Amino acid sequence: MTKNIKNNKTSAQNLFDDPQQSVDDLQDKIVDTLVTEEFDLKEKETIESNEQEETIDTDSIEEDSQVMRIANLEQQLARFKDQALRALAEAENLRKRTEREKEQWSRLACADLAKDLLNAVDNLHRAIDALPVDRELLEDSIKNVIIGVEMTEKEILSAFDKHNIKQINPLGEKFDYNIHQAMFEVEDASKPLGTVVQVLAPGYVLHDRLLRPALVGVSKIINQKKQTIDSDTPSIT
Repeated sequence: MTKNIKNNKTSAQNLFDDPQQSVDDLQDKIVDTLVTEEFDLKEKETIESNEQEETIDTDSIEEDSQVMRIANLEQQLARFKDQALRALAEAENLRKRTEREKEQWSRLACADLAKDLLNAVDNLHRAIDALPVDRELLEDSIKNVIIGVEMTEKEILSAFDKHNIKQINPLGEKFDYNIHQAMFEVEDASKPLGTVVQVLAPGYVLHDRLLRPALVGVSKIINQKKQTIDSDTPSIT
């Protein structure tokens, strides 16, 4: 710009030195100088503006890239957290199921053995029932055998009770088809219909599992017609 001003001064000096030089030429040079300087200034501003825009664009791209990376990491973290929670839930369900199965197995492990012993217990009980009421006349050896049989039955029933094997002896109770098995019916006017009047063999349950139903005889209504015929029939003396 200083150079242009000097040139303008020189041109002005030449104007005075050379009267024939046209004033228009001097004006043209001044205009050209101003236009050139203005163009250079605008070009410089444009370059600086572009550089600033490029810097802003670069920063914006880097910021967007970081935001996307953080979003991806958050998604991965959420996915891993969900997978971990699902794995923990499955492990907890497996543990509970295993404990239930283990408890059920331990509760019912002796079921088959208990079933096999039921007939033996029944036979011991039948043997005791078949013994005479008055045992004073029996020999001492026989008395000892009887005592041994009774103690054996008692020990087996005690072991059953220890392992939660309960006996079902429903004499006088209402018939329940869930735990009783009717073997016959008995006409008994003194008992309500469906009452257990005789127990052939007691039943047994292990916890809530039925090992064997009680074998029973059940009361029924007396046949009124038959009773009337029997009462009308004369007795033979």
